Amino acid sequence: MRRPLFLGRIPYRRRRLRDAARLLPVAGVFLMILPILWTPAGGDGNRLLSSDVIWFFVTWALLILAAAQLAPGLASPDAPRPDAARPGMLTGDEEEG
Repeated sequence: MRRPLFLGRIPYRRRRLRDAARLLPVAGVFLMILPILWTPAGGDGNRLLSSDVIWFFVTWALLILAAAQLAPGLASPDAPRPDAARPGMLTGDEEEG
């Protein structure tokens, strides 16, 4: 049997949410090192670090808010529970062959 050409709306959105959740740490690392990148190349090395600290905590708070927005969509109601037995695994009630 062939798979359908297009995904349904709900599985498509779940996949995009998972993709966004996977990219969130990468975006966070980039945003955290951004103050280092905007240091002037020919400067004398003196920087105002208070703005970097503010940038760090604002970025941190925004990453937490973004993760909080993504989290409800990632918890799908039809996903199997982690404690549920997987096919082919013994739960202790069965006997081997």
